[in-house]
Amino acid sequence: MSTPEGHEPTPTDAAVEPTEADVDAALEAVDADAEKRALFEEQALPFMDQLYAAGMRMTRNPADASDLVQETFVKAYAAFAQFQQGTNLKAWLYRIQTNTFINTYRKKQRDPYQGTIDELEDWQMGGAESATRASGSTRSAEAEAIDHLPDSAVKDALQKVPEDFRMAVYFADVEGFSYQEIADIMKTPVGTVMSRLHRGRRLLRELLADYARDRGIAVPVGSSKGAKK
Repeated sequence: MSTPEGHEPTPTDAAVEPTEADVDAALEAVDADAEKRALFEEQALPFMDQLYAAGMRMTRNPADASDLVQETFVKAYAAFAQFQQGTNLKAWLYRIQTNTFINTYRKKQRDPYQGTIDELEDWQMGGAESATRASGSTRSAEAEAIDHLPDSAVKDALQKVPEDFRMAVYFADVEGFSYQEIADIMKTPVGTVMSRLHRGRRLLRELLADYARDRGIAVPVGSSKGAKK
């Protein structure tokens, strides 16, 4: 499995992060149809690192994040016949993962975080930054700030934002999802997404502005343009 750019594997990572072999074994236990499994893996496995990064945002625990990703892939594979080819597979996977987190892991949260700061920084931002950078003129000021500030600063700021607001900001400004896609993922009305995003961005903007001001860093944290509608 590929490793996010700039992240050197550690013994802890190797013991925790999900691998393609782990997922393949789990899928084979669900359905021995090799052709179906090959198609699913070809389309879905490229999102594994981003799902793990989102799982770390949700659980703040490497072991739980790994379990969450594997459970997400198993559930997605079992329901793969219901997925409409040509639609947004990434959003579909995120919706399954978010629902799994809400129904399972949120109820049995472990300690706030078990692991090292190095595991969090690169993994949590993961390869998802490219989606934010590619969204051009629709990017928010917070997304611009995420690019300019160290991952550790963004991580610390996001963890101080309440969960529902934090995930809305993460899906919009890190993953680059539209309002409607976030609404589908979080199973909330678009209006609720917009409200959570507005409040989450305001909180994040204040935290990032404090960090930048204290260190004399010039970043665009003044106003938000919003997610794609």
